[in-house]
Amino acid sequence: MSKTQFANRRIGRVAAMQYLYAWSLNTPAHLADDLRIFFSQMPEPREHYAFGEELIHGVIEHRADIDARIKGLAQNWEFERIAKIDLAILRIAVFEMVHRTDIPPVVSINEAIDLSKQFSNADSKRFINGILDRLKDSLGRDARKVT
Repeated sequence: MSKTQFANRRIGRVAAMQYLYAWSLNTPAHLADDLRIFFSQMPEPREHYAFGEELIHGVIEHRADIDARIKGLAQNWEFERIAKIDLAILRIAVFEMVHRTDIPPVVSINEAIDLSKQFSNADSKRFINGILDRLKDSLGRDARKVT
């Protein structure tokens, strides 16, 4: 993957995290309209965030399964107590690890930890890493390769 592609994916993940954070606080009645408004307020054209939009749709489509996995992996932690920003980061990473076999799981974990360092508190990276590491071990595929 080129540096440009990597940077575009990073930008997409940030946009997806921002949208999913807001979505978790106030779920819109019409997703398409809400996404149009969200992307119209971004500094680049909507196409620039195509990867992020794929993540948004994937997380929302698979939210029940993603949340069930997070609940099962968040040992001794009530799901409702997970910070909303951390939940948005976790949802993206879990979606990538389970449904995007073109992304090695370790990449998804590293990206999630980087997002938590930038947008959450110091304790979040350990919490997020612990959940995602347990998920990685249960996937049954090489965590460093695409399949």
